[in-house]
Amino acid sequence: MVVSRKIRKDKTEVSCVIKYLMFGFNVLFWLVGAVCLAIGLWAWAEKDMFNNIGKLTKISFDPALFFIITGAVIFIICFAGCIGALRENTGLLLFYCLLVGLIFAGQLIVGVLAFIYKDWVKDQIQTQVKNMIVNYREDVDLQNLIDWVQEDWLFCCGVDSYKDWELNMYFNCSSPGIETCGVPSSCCIKKDGKSFVNTQCGHDMMLKKHDFDRTTYIYTTGCIPEGQKWLQSNLIVVASVAVGIAVVQILLLCFAHNLRSDIKAQLAKWRYNRGAL
Repeated sequence: MVVSRKIRKDKTEVSCVIKYLMFGFNVLFWLVGAVCLAIGLWAWAEKDMFNNIGKLTKISFDPALFFIITGAVIFIICFAGCIGALRENTGLLLFYCLLVGLIFAGQLIVGVLAFIYKDWVKDQIQTQVKNMIVNYREDVDLQNLIDWVQEDWLFCCGVDSYKDWELNMYFNCSSPGIETCGVPSSCCIKKDGKSFVNTQCGHDMMLKKHDFDRTTYIYTTGCIPEGQKWLQSNLIVVASVAVGIAVVQILLLCFAHNLRSDIKAQLAKWRYNRGAL
C-alpha cells in the first residue's frame, strides 16, 4: 500500500529576523517620506503653485519642490521594500535593491567629485545662493529659508558679505522703495537676549553713513564664509551623520539582497519537493 505524504513548506531558510528588520526600517522611512511629501504638497497648495507651475522657471530653488521630490522618492522606494519584505516578493525586492544601490552609488560619486572639484562646487553654490537672493521676495518658502539661515543658523548676511543684497531689486540702492539700500531683518543682530528684532532694523544699512556703526546692528560677514567655519567646527558631527546614512543604506541593501536570495532558495526547494512527488 502506497502512502502519500504531504510535504510541508520548509520556511526555515527565510530569516524572520532579516525579514522583519527590513520591514520595520522601511515602514519608518516610508512614514518619513510620506510626511515630507505631505509638507511639500501642502506648501505648494498654500502658494497656489498647482495653477502657476510657470513660476518655477523664475525661482532657482523651491524648498517645497525639494520636499515633494525627496518625499516621493523615499515613499516609493520604502513602499516597495515594505511590501517586498512582508509578501516575500522577489520582484519588488530587486526593484528596491536597484534603486537603493543607484542612490548610494550616486551619493558616493557626487561626494568624490565634490571633493576633487571643491573650488568649482564652491563657485556653483555661490552662484545659486546669489540667485536665491535675487528671488528673495518671489517665493515665501525661499524667503523663510534664507531668513532661517541668516538669523538662526549661520548668523550671516548675504553670500560673501552684506553687500550682496544689492543684487535684489527691492534692496538695491537704486530702488525707489522703502527697503532701498537696506538688508532683510534676518541680517540684524539680536540684542539683550531678545527673540525678535525690529523689522526695519536693516534700513539704510548699506549707506556710507553706517560705515562706523554697521557691525553693531547687522551681521556683515557672508553666509559662505560662515558656512565654511561652521563646517570646520562641526566636521566630526557632519562626517558621523554621513557615515551613519551610508551604513543604513548598506545594511538595508544587504538585508534586501539576502532576503531575496533566501526566498529564491526556498522557492527552488518547494519546486524540487513538488517534482519529487
